[in-house]
Amino acid sequence: MLGRLISDCEYYLGYGYRDPDKLWAHDEKEQIEKIKKIWLSFSELEKPEWLTWEQIIAYEKEMCK
Repeated sequence: MLGRLISDCEYYLGYGYRDPDKLWAHDEKEQIEKIKKIWLSFSELEKPEWLTWEQIIAYEKEMCK
């Protein structure tokens, strides 16, 4: 699920022309909140190596400006 949400963000920022309907949540803030919730649900040892908290914050800054 986390990978799908991030893929949606990448598409939204690129070929999706910042259209919120291209996001799973259909809303930028809700999408980022869902990503944060899932990421925080993992223990430190289980957190995905391919996605850092800093990257999530960068998506948030780029998508919610």
